[in-house]
Amino acid sequence: MTSYIIPIIFISVLLVSIFRKQDAYSAFIDGSGSAVKLMINVFPYLLTIMMAVEVFRASGVSAVVADFVSPAMRVFGIPKELTELILLRPLSGAGALGVLENVFTVHGADTYIGRCASVIYGSSETVFYISTIYFSQSKVKKLGFAIPIALFATFIGCILGCFLCRFI
Repeated sequence: MTSYIIPIIFISVLLVSIFRKQDAYSAFIDGSGSAVKLMINVFPYLLTIMMAVEVFRASGVSAVVADFVSPAMRVFGIPKELTELILLRPLSGAGALGVLENVFTVHGADTYIGRCASVIYGSSETVFYISTIYFSQSKVKKLGFAIPIALFATFIGCILGCFLCRFI
């Protein structure tokens, strides 16, 4: 079934463009051009975030920070082994995936810690990446509380996810 989704979307877009009497090819070219411009504008920010996260992780600072923060995480019911995952997930999907793989290797995927790690990874987002993309193209230049609220919501989701994994 899933192998038909992209052709269905493609045919649907063509039918809508024919119905609206619009040139689908020109619209596609315009969209592709704006996507390239977006990537040129956003690339330096993304590269900076990716490099900073990799340095943060490779230097061992993320592990030290995770060890420091883990007692506070235990108060919220989050195992110490997941602290580094929670710290890296808002910054980098690839870095968090590396931590997730390590959790699975050490603890297994079917353990409480493995289930919590899966829920945390699957239900949270790379807040800074998404914010970079969104706010680079929006007219809103004052971020205000957007990132702190997104990080708070992510943390609450981690707490609730680990709580619910206790009953699975």
